[in-house]
Amino acid sequence: MFDKEKKAAWENNVLSRSLEKSPESKETFRTGSGDVINRLYTPEDIENIDYDSEIGYPGQYPFTRGYQTTMYRGRPWTMRMYAGFATAEESNRRYKFLVEQGSTGLSVAFDLPTQIGYDSDHSLSEGEVGKVGVAIDSLKDMEILFDGIPLDKVSTSMTINAPASVLLAMYIAVAEKQGVSADKLRGTIQNDILKEYIARGTYIFPTEPSMRLITNIFEYCSKEVPQWNTISISGYHIREAGSTAAQEVGFTLADGIAYVDAAIKAGLDVDTFAPRLSFFFNAHNDLLEEVSKYRAARRLWAKIMKERFGAKKAQSMMLKFHTQTAGCTLTAQQPDNNIVRVAIQTLAAVLGGTQSLHTNSRDEALALPTTESVQIALRTQQIVAYESGVTNTVDPLAGSYYIESKTKQIEDEAMEYIKKIDELGGAPRAIDLGFIQKEITDSAYKYQMEIESLDRIVVGVNKFQVEEAPPKGLLRVDPIVGEMQKKKIADVKASRNNEATKATLEALRKACQGTENVMPFILAAVKEYATLGEICGVMREVFGEYEQAVLM
Repeated sequence: MFDKEKKAAWENNVLSRSLEKSPESKETFRTGSGDVINRLYTPEDIENIDYDSEIGYPGQYPFTRGYQTTMYRGRPWTMRMYAGFATAEESNRRYKFLVEQGSTGLSVAFDLPTQIGYDSDHSLSEGEVGKVGVAIDSLKDMEILFDGIPLDKVSTSMTINAPASVLLAMYIAVAEKQGVSADKLRGTIQNDILKEYIARGTYIFPTEPSMRLITNIFEYCSKEVPQWNTISISGYHIREAGSTAAQEVGFTLADGIAYVDAAIKAGLDVDTFAPRLSFFFNAHNDLLEEVSKYRAARRLWAKIMKERFGAKKAQSMMLKFHTQTAGCTLTAQQPDNNIVRVAIQTLAAVLGGTQSLHTNSRDEALALPTTESVQIALRTQQIVAYESGVTNTVDPLAGSYYIESKTKQIEDEAMEYIKKIDELGGAPRAIDLGFIQKEITDSAYKYQMEIESLDRIVVGVNKFQVEEAPPKGLLRVDPIVGEMQKKKIADVKASRNNEATKATLEALRKACQGTENVMPFILAAVKEYATLGEICGVMREVFGEYEQAVLM
């Protein structure tokens, strides 16, 4: 039984004397998002939280404590290392290395031209081919990328958005060539265009046709690729752009609401597609705030799906999410310190109940990670999984006065953002008005000013600096990769049946002009070795291109 009088006596007698002898520092204690932290949390801070309805049990609504009943006591999360650079051949070797080292899932990073739907021989691709991910121009590249990797035995995540339909079609076609039917495929495609408009910028088409492509994927996969997660609604890039934890949850779930709305308007039943929705969150440095963030997101999404959309299936209310450690926290100064940062962030993701995790490498503030750095990043996950003990019980921080109070605070703040976005007409309209972008920009500016004023310490950057020699042994992509990809495209076009390819592209054009689901037409074009640029070019001609709002 909590006694408020005893608390007051402690404050007046014990605490006051302690502060006289050893005063606290004059700074205000704040979370990574800038929220003030109380000195002490007690049952008083959670007296309005009902255990059964707000916290509950793992595997049951509202899933605050996790959507899996026994969590990691069954098996650890999927250790899904994000990788891809240069050519399909080089990336294939990296994937095989990761699997040999114990990675339990693959995650494909695509280069910038691929992300915005241009072939490697396009003039706008010059100098960017293979730099930040692997170059994929046609089905031939995808065949090489997964050569020797049985697609019925691994799950694959693909970080691709505007041309997601094309890359998914290529993956399905590769599986078919391996003798693996589409209904056996497991994995996730990011397919989240709204956050591209908000925070990342690799968009192609305007909002309306982009939402059509996304809902076409929902519909197609519900019938043909039922084990595939059709979208990974991403807060990761929103946080990387500078948002707070509550903004990351609020803006991400607002995007999720927009996708569910669009699918329902397209005639899909919520319980048909919602179980295959997934999410993607950041793991930032403030361990306890991050744990609370994941718990708040699960609870809030469950309430939204049940109360707003009338979902009946428990699976439709479950927020399943992948986590990546925070690239924006990595420093070029003293890069070995990043190993420690990533370890803290890994703990946050695991204590928060993630389903899969990518750990960034120590050298990523300088270049693409080396093999040695990637191995250390993977070992970080493995040590947490098998040596730390935090996986032995479900949601081990539940019941902490601070954690439960912070979970409720983030949920409430995120819901306020969702209400504001609803008032503006929904996420797409709020994006067009620049509301979400401005909120993130303001938070990012405040965060940076705190670093520059020393109100926020970043070890090795604004405190504890040392003289450092220039970094050595960084991974650099050979510029010849661009020329190699151009030759591959030329070879593909010379060897394919160009009449058949042209026919599939024309059929795709007509489908885009009409109302049919375009996925079967994209798949047909892919199988005839139409290139990514050719397919996206047809859609560009029909749909047009998105123009970003100018923030004032």
